[in-house]
Amino acid sequence: MKQTKTDFFEQVYEVVRLIPVGKVSTYGAIARYLGSPQAARTVGYAMNKSFGYKKSVPAHRVVNRNGCLSGKHYFGGSNMMQELLEAENIIVKEDIIINFDTHFWDPNIELV
Repeated sequence: MKQTKTDFFEQVYEVVRLIPVGKVSTYGAIARYLGSPQAARTVGYAMNKSFGYKKSVPAHRVVNRNGCLSGKHYFGGSNMMQELLEAENIIVKEDIIINFDTHFWDPNIELV
């Protein structure tokens, strides 16, 4: 049976819901965990579609591989993603997470 985009998005949401408060993951790490290492962009599309989803998805905890808030324009206000992260004690400067390595949560390690 062929997997649909909706099925993949739901798998992404399940992983993102597991990211602990005060941690972030990346589009690529989530794609690798789901067995589709070339699908980082699709993980990003899933995050874009997650707003208003029936079960809360903490999309603000998913950033690019450099710790950059690349999806921030999908949040209500231009600083909303940063504000949500800072409320979890993650410092952001010029759209980059400070000490990204200490905040990084890798499902490939944490969920294995």
